[in-house]
Amino acid sequence: MVKKAPRRTAERILEVTLELFNRFGEPNVSTTLISAEMGISPGNLYYHYPAKDELINALFDAYEGQLHSLLNASDNVRDVEDAWFFMHTLFELIWQYRFLYRDLNDLLSKNRRLETHFQSVLKEKTRSIKAMLDSMNRCRALHMDAREIEPTATSMVVVLTYWLSFEYVRDPRRALEPESAQAALLRGAQHVLNLLVPYLEASQRTHLLSLAGAYNPAAAS
Repeated sequence: MVKKAPRRTAERILEVTLELFNRFGEPNVSTTLISAEMGISPGNLYYHYPAKDELINALFDAYEGQLHSLLNASDNVRDVEDAWFFMHTLFELIWQYRFLYRDLNDLLSKNRRLETHFQSVLKEKTRSIKAMLDSMNRCRALHMDAREIEPTATSMVVVLTYWLSFEYVRDPRRALEPESAQAALLRGAQHVLNLLVPYLEASQRTHLLSLAGAYNPAAAS
């Protein structure tokens, strides 16, 4: 049997850092804690990532790359079923890198590179949601005046961006723990898509409500 090559230290550092950032919040995790969690010396950590910002930037680059690939699929969304799947996949990625959203304002105030790149992320999300709405409009899943597409897309991006912050404020001790993931993602996707309810074709509106009820029985009550 061929043995798998051990993971490179730099990759393991990023994995552990992401887990700690997500669990405790980036401001509460020091490089000393990361090296202790891994059982390596601080010097070994600094060899790969000489500053904490480099860890943050590397994780953000990974997130941004995956996000870009996902957002490019938005113009294939034709109906509520597609939109439901697309939105859940998007929220799953956001959850995977939830420290970025939990501590977003703090991170942007301290990291100039993140500040400028996150502006690009917002523009890319808005472009992607507009493409989704255009596609659903063409397929007659919804009926939206062209002048309403951009403000609706912007509203959807606002909810996407700050949903986890809202969840955290509601329940700071448990909201961003792994066991809360499924419920948080369902609520987020549902509330983003609910912004489309006034524009959806009747059968599509009914289908959205049935999807919400099937995946989250509390929403149907």
